[in-house]
Amino acid sequence: MLKYYTLLLIPVLFSCNQKTEQPAEKYKTIGTIIQYDTALNSIIDTTTKAEIIAEGFKWSEGPVWVEKTQRLLFSDVPANTIYQWTATSGLVTYLQPSGYTGTTPSRCKEPGSNGLILNADTQLVLCQHGNRQVAVMDAALDKPVAKFTAIASSYKGKRFSSPNDGAFDSNGELYFTDPPYGLFTQDDKDSAKEIPFNGVYKIKKDGTVLLQVDSISRPNGIAFFPGQKRLLVSSSDPAKPNWYVFDVMGDSLANGKIFYHAAGYDTAWKGLPDGLKINKQGVVFATGPGGVYFFSSDGKKLGLLHLPDATSNCALSPDEKTLYITNNNYVLRLMLKK
Repeated sequence: MLKYYTLLLIPVLFSCNQKTEQPAEKYKTIGTIIQYDTALNSIIDTTTKAEIIAEGFKWSEGPVWVEKTQRLLFSDVPANTIYQWTATSGLVTYLQPSGYTGTTPSRCKEPGSNGLILNADTQLVLCQHGNRQVAVMDAALDKPVAKFTAIASSYKGKRFSSPNDGAFDSNGELYFTDPPYGLFTQDDKDSAKEIPFNGVYKIKKDGTVLLQVDSISRPNGIAFFPGQKRLLVSSSDPAKPNWYVFDVMGDSLANGKIFYHAAGYDTAWKGLPDGLKINKQGVVFATGPGGVYFFSSDGKKLGLLHLPDATSNCALSPDEKTLYITNNNYVLRLMLKK
């Protein structure tokens, strides 16, 4: 999902500049759990509400939990900024700029980083809209600096549109999606768009970029099921609000089919299929129309955390008892069962 804002570039900053923050001992709550199947009872208490742990953003995205330092990192894409939240210290600016490092103002409405991922060496890997690349931050996590090394920036000599989200496999090879949301017009007619389709790609350890799928109109969220034999990809196309599942066959994806089709949802609900995560039991937590969906591993809709505003992405804690959610101008925390 997209929001349009004017960008103001600010120098690199890592400080305790505070945004709106709730007291550590008590947070405002939001949302309602809608139950569609009794299997949801093993995942969450249906009376649970999400806590608002931070707010005041333009469009929050790409959360990732850093277990060693007990902190959440997430992007504000239009603001070209990454923020950090901890339960003890609240919210601070972590990295700016995060996705566009040019010397002239970007024409893009969403120039910042989107999806954030940690690699096997606990380095921060960023899907960068403005720089149109997947990159790794050239600094330790506790000493962030806006210097990046591109992992991949093109396919067959043509620049990516705006890498959106990614997932590493157990071999350290990265799969990622590339819709046009970081371009100026945010569509396929943008004059800067070099690749005629919107792809799902794989970056091998030697840097080779392999096209996996070119048939999804708006590939967005991406995650592996346990065992990494299946890969789930969302499509944020309002005409095709689907989640697609593929078999992982070496360096290729095969047997693509619809995992869940969201057509027919209440049109008053905001949002489209976007970011997602999958736990060790194969439960899918997927942002989509109306909030965050809970799916079984075979695509059965179990429940929905219904939220009033569009929801972009989510992240699980390592013990899978907490789901962090980027929800428009909010960041939320939802307690799960284990």
